[in-house]
Amino acid sequence: MDMILEQYIPVAEVIAKTFGPDCEVVLHDLTVPQNSVVYTVHNHVTGRKVGQSFNHLITEVLLSQNFTNDFSVNYYFQTEDGRLIKSSTLLIRDQKKKVTGALCINVDTTRITEHMNWLSSLIPDNPNYHPESVNKKDKWNNMEHIQEIANDLIDQIIGEKPVEKLRRDEKVEMIRFMQQKGIFLIRGTIDRVAEKMNISKVTVYSYMDEVKGKK
Repeated sequence: MDMILEQYIPVAEVIAKTFGPDCEVVLHDLTVPQNSVVYTVHNHVTGRKVGQSFNHLITEVLLSQNFTNDFSVNYYFQTEDGRLIKSSTLLIRDQKKKVTGALCINVDTTRITEHMNWLSSLIPDNPNYHPESVNKKDKWNNMEHIQEIANDLIDQIIGEKPVEKLRRDEKVEMIRFMQQKGIFLIRGTIDRVAEKMNISKVTVYSYMDEVKGKK
């Protein structure tokens, strides 16, 4: 972990301890996207562990209509056991203005919702509380900014290894990871991947089809 990200560890601790055990804070090192999680506090909220990769960075942050100034706040997702998580994400840049990390705050709304429902039940004329639904994402919002961040991620995923030395299975695995994480939902990323891997767009599509065919 570099010095810039280390500076966010106390920030993560302060946020989590201020808002209590229902608030999880996760620090990502996006220079190693496949194993981006480098620090967690109260990770029982979503079960995030050091060494895991990011989950919602593309679909819930970069492609959100609320994404602006390198952050997206108050978006929601559900855990596998059905709990509703309120989340916010801040991107971290290095001195060269490259995106190198992310600070994610995840709040389990279960306890809050239960208390709100109980309070609502005491007021007959007040309808039951329901968490605010998430607006439909506008994936073309602020596209130039989003493409710049996506290009940084692609560069980090492919790494510094000379592409001519990459085996075919290594290239397919990179495509699999990028497709799994939603990289190709962003316009222009296929061109970028083809350029960085020194292969044609047709080959990228072929690898994508191959990945989709795998169980």
